[in-house]
Amino acid sequence: MHEQGLSGVRVLDLTWHIAGPYCTKYLADAGADVIKVERPDSGDPARRMAPFFKDDPHPEKSGLFLHLNTNKRGVTLNLKSETGGKIFREMVKNADILVESFRPHVMPGLGLGYEELEKINPRLVMTSITSFGQTGPYKEYKATDMIIYGLGGAMFWTGHPDRPPVRLGGTVISYQVGVMAAVATMTALYGAEKRGCGEQVDVSAFETIRGHIDRAGTDLIAYQYCGDYDVRSATTSSMYPQGVQPCKDGYVDISGNGVVFFPRTAKMLGRPELKDKYGSREAQVNLELGEEFYNDIYKPWLMERTRREVWRAAQKANLLSGPIFSSQDLLEDPHYAERKYWKEVDHPMTGKVLYAGAPYRAEEMPWDVRRPAPLLGQHNEEVYGALGYHREDLIKLKENGVI
Repeated sequence: MHEQGLSGVRVLDLTWHIAGPYCTKYLADAGADVIKVERPDSGDPARRMAPFFKDDPHPEKSGLFLHLNTNKRGVTLNLKSETGGKIFREMVKNADILVESFRPHVMPGLGLGYEELEKINPRLVMTSITSFGQTGPYKEYKATDMIIYGLGGAMFWTGHPDRPPVRLGGTVISYQVGVMAAVATMTALYGAEKRGCGEQVDVSAFETIRGHIDRAGTDLIAYQYCGDYDVRSATTSSMYPQGVQPCKDGYVDISGNGVVFFPRTAKMLGRPELKDKYGSREAQVNLELGEEFYNDIYKPWLMERTRREVWRAAQKANLLSGPIFSSQDLLEDPHYAERKYWKEVDHPMTGKVLYAGAPYRAEEMPWDVRRPAPLLGQHNEEVYGALGYHREDLIKLKENGVI
């Protein structure tokens, strides 16, 4: 196996929840030696976030934590203690990257701001991930994924016009911030190697969402250039067929509407003559004809076929299409299986479980799962031993609440 792209790069991870750990996961999965530093008492709050393995709410069985922290070593350290700060400074001496996700005042307040740390290690790249950045009037404000989504403008266009705005499900923004932080960190590391000195990278979730591919981006441009101030709409195009529809064993999504695509829909249905009645521009905006097409032709055809049968027919007709897959469907999908996407990871608390695999392929710099997410403080002896601390020292440090 080829050496991984970031082999030999040492990363100190002071992040928690989703955005920061997702950033450092990218680095760890690419071969970096990421040391996750957690609070001695409870660790990363993500350890207490569902879903849990077999619904057992145990801090070592959070699916979110296990996913976000593969390939990392884990230690516990109380940065608020004088000894903890001293130990961390020793760790910084041999680090290439430090990623933290505290509010802007925290690291300087601990005596661990970039100005102090660069004196210890001038080549250090320090990535700071916050809701609003290191400067500006909002810099100390707290925010959630949902709040950032609303502030970023995307939520303004989501929902019915006569009701309050709503968000899309999940924590999309946090993951987007993590990806952008990883890209910025690698760019800064490359620059540090060229210049011989590091820098602090300021990642703001509020600004990251501006680059997020969502309605807010195009609508902001429309407002800037045309003064067009769009509103939420409860309706979509009346042209047919489009969107998610039921079939024999679930749901499928097909875009087959309009004068360009309806002839392909007719081909998929095996009735090319349908384009004469339903395919003109006038027919495509005729609500009565659309209802007739759905009820008499389209829906009956779908209900006689499975998702994969519909999908094959739609793709053969060159229509944008796809089935709506469940988690079980994804785990059993033949495409993922052939590309060996799922990776089996053996964790001491869960046993062998399939994990999501590489989001990219690079034969010369392969992605790989080298180890499962760490148990809380699992690598204390290994990491601190390398700094010269003996087992007796670690026992005392633990008794004093340092580790």
